[in-house]
Amino acid sequence: MSAARQTYHHGDLRRALLEEGLELAREGGPDAVVLREATRRAGVSANAAYRHFADRDALLADVVSRAQAEAADVIARAIAEVDEFAEVDGFGEGGAGDPASRARARFRAVGVGYLRFALTEPGLFRTAFAVPTDLSRSASPDAAGAGGRTPFQLLSDQLDEMLVTGVLPAAERPGAELLAWSAVHGLAMLALEGPLRDLPRTAIDALTPRLVRMVDLGLGVVRPPSG
Repeated sequence: MSAARQTYHHGDLRRALLEEGLELAREGGPDAVVLREATRRAGVSANAAYRHFADRDALLADVVSRAQAEAADVIARAIAEVDEFAEVDGFGEGGAGDPASRARARFRAVGVGYLRFALTEPGLFRTAFAVPTDLSRSASPDAAGAGGRTPFQLLSDQLDEMLVTGVLPAAERPGAELLAWSAVHGLAMLALEGPLRDLPRTAIDALTPRLVRMVDLGLGVVRPPSG
């Protein structure tokens, strides 16, 4: 008996179907998420599946949330890398690890993590961010990663931190999520489906820190006077 059937007989068919749907998205993006195929892979009848998902759209909606949660985990790891570096580097006044510099580095890490997810998990990335028609999942617990925050919330958190530490002008804070998100999403889509898709991964990786720096500067981040 397959693991999927054992899961079904243990009363957790919904989770099994969702896992199969997530794998379909990983392999082929949102168009590959088909309820009939998920039931076939889970080894159960369509009638059994319909007790948990009314149709394909219902399954896809949950897969979208799960894909966003996976994106949140990748972004959170990128932020954690900044924190790990700061612990070694220290937080001396005006140094590379001072709170203001750390806030900016964590903000940039959100973009790095987002693009990292797009390039390593293109099927899940398309599912997570091409299917939703609004921001209804931006604060949904179903779209949150292991740390309890969604991708949108992680971005908002870092912008708030920049505001508190004085490197982001208050006038630039409203709507800053949408501006920053648009920039990194644009590069992701150009690399996955646009004229940059034939560039090697190393080329996109080299562009990533420059892009997030430009976003940082474009938001009107306050700089200390030189000299």
